[in-house]
Amino acid sequence: MLPNPLKLDLAHLATGAVRPDLLRMQEQIERLRAQVLRHAGQGTVETAIAGVAITLARQPTQPSIGVFQPRVCLVLQGAKEVTIGERRLRYDPNNYFIASLEVPASGCVIEASARHPYIGLSMALAPEALAALISDTPAVAEGETPSFAVSPVTTQLLDPWLRLMAMLDAPQDIAVLAPMIEREILYRLLQGPQGTVLRQIARSDSRLGQVRRAVAWIRQHYDQPLRIETLAELAGMSTASFHRHFKTATAMSPLQYQKCLRLQQARRLLIANQDATRAGYAVGYESASQFSREYARLFGLPPARDAMRLRSTGGGSDNVAGA
Repeated sequence: MLPNPLKLDLAHLATGAVRPDLLRMQEQIERLRAQVLRHAGQGTVETAIAGVAITLARQPTQPSIGVFQPRVCLVLQGAKEVTIGERRLRYDPNNYFIASLEVPASGCVIEASARHPYIGLSMALAPEALAALISDTPAVAEGETPSFAVSPVTTQLLDPWLRLMAMLDAPQDIAVLAPMIEREILYRLLQGPQGTVLRQIARSDSRLGQVRRAVAWIRQHYDQPLRIETLAELAGMSTASFHRHFKTATAMSPLQYQKCLRLQQARRLLIANQDATRAGYAVGYESASQFSREYARLFGLPPARDAMRLRSTGGGSDNVAGA
């Protein structure tokens, strides 16, 4: 099966009009698929390389709701869709997905089959590693931009991925060589369309760095009352400026962000056999009816019925940070 980058160009094969970089990309993705499949298992599997995971799905999946951790996700076959706030993004072998901030999200595989399974790779993005890489580079102009995006895959980005995945067959080399190759992948990302966003995340004094401080506070205190003024002060912005930058970065307001975290934690408590009323109060709700209403709006079923379904199927509120 030919991956998506060449679908539009196959008609030009007879005339020799196919771009050489697309032919090279085809070959790179085929080699990557062969390497990855030797180490894949059903679902998402962490590899021997810290922070690198492989995802395999033989059929489309139901939406999985969780918190998307800072990662870059590369698709080798099939396609995935992620919904963050009101934004929906699709990525496939043509495009990689990158999230530079922790954001509540819903993700699902939308193209997969037994014959042509979905195959994805992901690598965690550490602000510290990015900061070390940009320490000697000049500052960049800041703008209002989301902390997540889909961008075109390039042959230059695939090259270090090939060398990184080859080390799964030579695990004795991982400790020494993997950090250097991961640094090269980060360098390629910094040179790409999302370089400005990644540079901001690496700097604590940038707009996204300031929003990140507020995000960390909400994640640690999701069950407590939220005051925008307090978060704005923590971020070092005016209330109006903070609200605008937060929503641009995460595609949701601070209150919506907190609500997603509360409901996800409540779902975990319900799966662990806590009753609905106690679960709602435990995550900060003061009204059982409001909790039930907002829970059903996010997960599609009232708390008790959703928990019963999840227990019977062995499902749960998955982390959607995988590729």
